[in-house]
Amino acid sequence: MARAPRQVLAEQAHHIIQRGNNRQAIVQTDADRQHFLDVLRDCAATYKVAIHAYVLMDNHLHLLATPQDEQGLSRMMQALGRRYVGWFNFKYQRSGTLWEGRFRASLIESDAYFMACMRYIELNPVRAGMCAHAEEFPWSSCAAHLGKRPDSLLSDHAHFWSLGNTPFERELNYREFLEQGVSDEERQRLSDAVLKGRPLCSPQFQQQMVRQGVLPALVKPRGRPVGSGKSAKKIDSDPI
Repeated sequence: MARAPRQVLAEQAHHIIQRGNNRQAIVQTDADRQHFLDVLRDCAATYKVAIHAYVLMDNHLHLLATPQDEQGLSRMMQALGRRYVGWFNFKYQRSGTLWEGRFRASLIESDAYFMACMRYIELNPVRAGMCAHAEEFPWSSCAAHLGKRPDSLLSDHAHFWSLGNTPFERELNYREFLEQGVSDEERQRLSDAVLKGRPLCSPQFQQQMVRQGVLPALVKPRGRPVGSGKSAKKIDSDPI
């Protein structure tokens, strides 16, 4: 069966996940993590993709990013794969793929879901029990957004800047937003959208994009057709 094309829009935010094959580690040491982020920074600059938030976990990566053109995300991730996986395989004397298939991506309606997605990404290490506070995790964008350190990988989105007129005001308001946490419903909505490759947007936004011809027809309703005797395909719902 042919793979469904990704729904990617230029100048629009997207939530991206890339996982290790069979959930295996994609980084093993801090040197690996630093090299991964250095390569990602170079690839994002080359293909004109703005990175707004990220977290590099042991076996997967989350990004919140905006491409300048519709090919930018794929080209960035392909270049990251070529450069990092080759380096990783040589270092650890291994061969073959490191990734679990192609990366997953979900178009994000910025006005409705951008900040929720950013919080979801940066709280990932807390949900995984790796730290008590998100800014303590050194391999994410959270510390930069809370004014703890600079991060040259990041290009802050207008929605983050709208939190305040000064860095102190933005950091304070974002900390309060983080402390609200992510509800189970919100987590499920965000994870479902990216794992299934669906846009995370209001019906009005999606209809507008369809009318403009930049998105295909509306996503079909969930569930099996009435009278279908086939079992539904299991959707990957592992916590991410």
